[in-house]
Amino acid sequence: MRSIITTMVLVAGISGAALAADSQAAVPPLVTQICGACHGMDGNGIEPPNTAYPKLAGLHAAYLAKQLKDFKSGARKSDLMVPWAAMLDEDGIRELSEYFASKPHRPEPIQRPELLDLGRNIHVDGNPETGVPACAGCHQPDARGTSRFPLLAGQYAEYTYIELHRFANDLRDNDRGLVMQSVALRMTEGEMRAVAEYLMSLQ
Repeated sequence: MRSIITTMVLVAGISGAALAADSQAAVPPLVTQICGACHGMDGNGIEPPNTAYPKLAGLHAAYLAKQLKDFKSGARKSDLMVPWAAMLDEDGIRELSEYFASKPHRPEPIQRPELLDLGRNIHVDGNPETGVPACAGCHQPDARGTSRFPLLAGQYAEYTYIELHRFANDLRDNDRGLVMQSVALRMTEGEMRAVAEYLMSLQ
């Protein structure tokens, strides 16, 4: 009996190691060598989180590919991302985009529940008085986005807030920039904070 149990433990150990190796092997080298340090190996961020870096998990592959190409060409500005993207060829861009698109996004715990009602209103209805359109019109009611508009559900609130500010201050103009610039310019500080918090809370 002891020998049988020992054999089972050894087999289980070997199987577990093999599964771990397979899981590690499934992660593209570009992720382990470059992307994972800031975005996490599965695209859901690192621990402790750096909320200035976006989550990539679940974003549409076409959208991710466009962002990498925009960084590579300089159409989207970033002192950090432009040099990394410049090293990628078409195969690398496709591999990274498809990998992160395949990972389920993980929502974050609510930090400021008092902002959720206003954030929900901005996402669903916008602010007709100031000409702010509903986020849901482009990013979908569940904020899961499309191939042209990014998934915002579960994204770090701080990152969404930073990008809204970048659009409003003419620091980002790719990605249908004129549309987002005009939207962000009409938003108050409180609306930016609130909608970012609400979007992060979505499953």
